[in-house]
Amino acid sequence: MLKGSLQKIFSTYLWGNVLAITIIVILLSLGVRDGIDYYTHKGESIVVPNVIHKQLDDAKDIMDKVGLTIEVTDTGYVKNLPPDCILEQTPVGGKRVKSTRVIYVTINAASAPTLELPDLVDNSSLREARALLLSMGFKVGEPEYIPGEKDWIYGIKVNGKQVQAGDHIPNDALVIIQVGDGTRDAADTTSLHPVVEYDEVEVEEPEYEYEYEWVEVPVDENGNEIKEGNGGKPHIVPSVPTPKATEPNENNGSKPTN
Repeated sequence: MLKGSLQKIFSTYLWGNVLAITIIVILLSLGVRDGIDYYTHKGESIVVPNVIHKQLDDAKDIMDKVGLTIEVTDTGYVKNLPPDCILEQTPVGGKRVKSTRVIYVTINAASAPTLELPDLVDNSSLREARALLLSMGFKVGEPEYIPGEKDWIYGIKVNGKQVQAGDHIPNDALVIIQVGDGTRDAADTTSLHPVVEYDEVEVEEPEYEYEYEWVEVPVDENGNEIKEGNGGKPHIVPSVPTPKATEPNENNGSKPTN
């Protein structure tokens, strides 16, 4: 009975199944390995072409021919180069990469980037203004000294023209700071704004006509006023418009008689 059991274990059918399973496992392992190699292009490498200073369209054609793709990631500005010219590439030319690698490039912009000018005039010293402009990316030239308070900012010039806070200035333009040299004169102000001059106008005072009302007051021999209770009554003279005030003539005044 034991012998019969052993014969069943080592029968041709059983060993056939084991062999089939082993073959399938080996084939799957080889397939997975080759599939990964094919997907990752193992063992394949391409020399990256150098496309620096070439136009973007030309660079794309060159990369397509060797099986690489190109992507623009940034822009810069070089005044002497045309727009869309390749300024930088990563990886650099001559390096070996896989065919699936993307080549990242920086192209030249059509115009220089601009920077907004901060508020500096009548607001800061030369040292403060220069440090701020340089930190923002401006190109700062030698200061232009003008009469005024020493080291105080009176104006900003770009290409010989006055600029104001908030103006957009090309980052490659040279900024000139107008700063006081420590001297002042009568016509100098705290800024470069024009001085407003006023014409002198002679104002004529209007002539007024006054109306006076003279009241005759009775007085005694000593010049004291006689009260109404004593029988004297003041006599009111009607108003008469006169150009100038005149005092009444003493000869025309009436004196009461006792």
